[in-house]
Amino acid sequence: MKPSTAERLAALAQASAATHHCPSVSWGVVRDGELVAHNGTPNTVYRIASMTKSFTTAAVLGLRDEGLLSLEVPVGEYAPELQTVTGPPGSAPITLRHLLSMTAGMATDDAWADRHLDISEADIDRVYAAGPAFAALPGSTYEYSNLGFAMVGRVVRRVTGRPVQAHVSERLLGPLGLTRTTWVQPDHDDWARPHRVVDGVSVPEGTPLLGDGEIAPMGGLWSCVTDLAKWVAWLDDAVSRPDATHWVGLSPASRREMQRVNTYIGLSTVAGRTCPAGYGFGLNLRDDAELGTVVAHAGGLPGYGSNMRWFSGRGTGAIALANTTYAPMSALTMEMLVALHSDDEVSAPPSNRSLTLGTRAHELVALLNDWDDDRARALFADNVEPDDAFPRRAAAAGALVARYGPFELAALNPTSTTSGTVDVRGDRGSFRVHLELAPLAGGPVQYYIVRE
Repeated sequence: MKPSTAERLAALAQASAATHHCPSVSWGVVRDGELVAHNGTPNTVYRIASMTKSFTTAAVLGLRDEGLLSLEVPVGEYAPELQTVTGPPGSAPITLRHLLSMTAGMATDDAWADRHLDISEADIDRVYAAGPAFAALPGSTYEYSNLGFAMVGRVVRRVTGRPVQAHVSERLLGPLGLTRTTWVQPDHDDWARPHRVVDGVSVPEGTPLLGDGEIAPMGGLWSCVTDLAKWVAWLDDAVSRPDATHWVGLSPASRREMQRVNTYIGLSTVAGRTCPAGYGFGLNLRDDAELGTVVAHAGGLPGYGSNMRWFSGRGTGAIALANTTYAPMSALTMEMLVALHSDDEVSAPPSNRSLTLGTRAHELVALLNDWDDDRARALFADNVEPDDAFPRRAAAAGALVARYGPFELAALNPTSTTSGTVDVRGDRGSFRVHLELAPLAGGPVQYYIVRE
């Protein structure tokens, strides 16, 4: 990383800490699996709150992949005590899919849940029995629910006989080498003490630290920048290297499933950037016009604020952890990504180029230079000729040659492995051709259009 970029990131973190009265902010940048920049405290442990949801989700999808549970079965069939958690009349039964994608409809509950991480089984059963409040019909819209992730944990316990926390530790934390990530307060002294801001002054949080409990699957983990850099890299590796055959913890396909929009949130603004946003499984996604797809999740608890954010499929992300209640580290990581992008410190998107698409693009440009019906029939799918007769297509190709002179393929711009645009350059100018391959063996061209 360029020294100027590292200095710029450090200045952003310092400004955030000062603005929000944070006694400390630990930050880092991960690129291609390596922590390439940090502020010197990447091993200091903070509570990461709702960033925990991505860990819980990964463990649940692993159990799903093994056939031990289904995302589509009503949770009351797995855990009878959850049968009383039902929406308004006419509601669909709540499933794990609803809970993981924030569509179960239960009222958003950050303030309450953040003070009940360690709630006992008996106490939360009373909440279930009384029937939680609903803000929306299950399956109808986005409604962020921490209680929903407590229900996820209960399903896992009933199905496997063990808490989801144990599955996270055994399937993910150990195999991925996240040695400083725990469900309980660290047993060493290198951890950030919690603070809150009172009348513009940072003071110790003052309330007892909550331990592990029934709501902890939504936000109970402690971690550090070093471990979270590994976690971000592991998640993004499934997108940046989709053909990888080596994997640990969870299949690449299921990791990609976490990072696909299941629920549309709407327009969302972070650090002054407004764009459409959605929720996958345990992760947020943003469709940023400049940055591309950005994946993230924030966390906030009394005494802590945190965020991880990365460019989807590009191997580069940022992590920021603070020890102040609800410190807006989401804004800091967004500013960090913008800085990395503007300083050209981000890897190129994964290539959509395929050998077949490139071959067909060259063949199409050659045909447009010198039309021949037999070569056209060999290149095209059988819909092309009836869609627009070859004499008309040949005449249009001849007009291109007359206008631009003999031309050649200047650049292929794939949008997928079966579609893209071709920049074509002749002696007297250039034009663009959009082409799509048919879903048939050999990949014949099913459609093309010239845009001058």
